[in-house]
Amino acid sequence: MRDPDCIFCKIVAGELPSQKVDEDERTVAFMDISPATRGHVLVVPREHVRNLLEVDPEDLQATMATAQRMARRVSERLGVAGVNLLNACGSAAWQTVWHFHVHVIPRYEDDPLRLPWIPAEGDPAEIEAVARELR
Repeated sequence: MRDPDCIFCKIVAGELPSQKVDEDERTVAFMDISPATRGHVLVVPREHVRNLLEVDPEDLQATMATAQRMARRVSERLGVAGVNLLNACGSAAWQTVWHFHVHVIPRYEDDPLRLPWIPAEGDPAEIEAVARELR
């Protein structure tokens, strides 16, 4: 299925220009036009699906396999110090394009990218309470 209004569907179909760097029967990987760091790649399933909660398990598996392949490639070819994989699911999680995708973000020792989350020890009682809700 394809969404005629989806920018990523248009990229997959070749209707919009992009810098594709990898593709297979289920996925396409292309350069992000607003990169967080040098070499930032997006990986999408060919089939339109809004987000992580709705993606077919086989497309999810294929998308993650392509993300891993791209993480290895940027590691081997761009001299990175690390790689972040990021998925945003829902507007509160910063999702802005409503086609499931994974960001492959190369990390460099001196890059300016900082996430807003700064890890700090949580309340053990609250952690335990939430764990009970999730079991």
